[in-house]
Amino acid sequence: MAITALPPDADAGIARVTEALAMITPRWNVRILLALSGPPLRYSELAAKVSWLQNGQLHPKLKALCDAGLVERTEHTARHVTYGHTERGVALLPVLPMIVTWAEEHLEKADCPLAAIEQIEDSLTLLTRRHAAAILWVLKSREEVSGRALARIVMPSSDWTNIYPPLRQLVADGLVGTDGMGRPYRLSAAGDGLGPVLGTLSAWAAGQPLDQAAQHPVWGNPQAKPAPRPWVSSQSRPAPTALPPARTPQSPPAWHNGDLFSHATTARPKAAIPAGGPRR
Repeated sequence: MAITALPPDADAGIARVTEALAMITPRWNVRILLALSGPPLRYSELAAKVSWLQNGQLHPKLKALCDAGLVERTEHTARHVTYGHTERGVALLPVLPMIVTWAEEHLEKADCPLAAIEQIEDSLTLLTRRHAAAILWVLKSREEVSGRALARIVMPSSDWTNIYPPLRQLVADGLVGTDGMGRPYRLSAAGDGLGPVLGTLSAWAAGQPLDQAAQHPVWGNPQAKPAPRPWVSSQSRPAPTALPPARTPQSPPAWHNGDLFSHATTARPKAAIPAGGPRR
């Protein structure tokens, strides 16, 4: 069933990206996926890697990730069961460095440097706001749209005034901008900067190679060739095996052991949003 008044291909793309975000955004899911990088682990081995989870929290999280097709449970014998990534789970991991790159450039600056994993979790929270993917999709493809027109596209079966709560939230988050009440809405620099993330997520969700993201009809930008931004770890901490490199023309940063759970020592770039960047 159509969720927007957009063409079927765009409508399906939004639905797939929304579903993909819903798989990984719940609390601790990304950390569990990263902890499983490398050889399959027994439950007790995985629990030791995510020791902040209380008793009874890990099992339902693992089951949900297995149901989502990102983790597989292998029963070798009745007493020997391991958990590891599926091929789909492995293919998703290169999206994570892209999210960190976007967060470092566009999210408001925290009082203390944040670990990369926290940057990922903060970013995912913004992207999973209700109707966020559809609104961002429409504004990217149509540049400027009035609230009423946006409502007819994003939520055609609802009262058009229902568009304003999610729109106001996206404005508060710094992903959407407007010149004032009654004026059209458009993507902010931070919202537009989500192109590599949403394009790659869209390719992954459609089962395509990640290098197809540059050809995405809405989020693609084959001419862009950003310089790679290496990440350095300021502390030596245990961390999952390094992520596989993303197969996209837009090179993500090079990851070093421990990066995801430690913060960068390099200076943060200037905020793209005058108010200090999207809120966390």
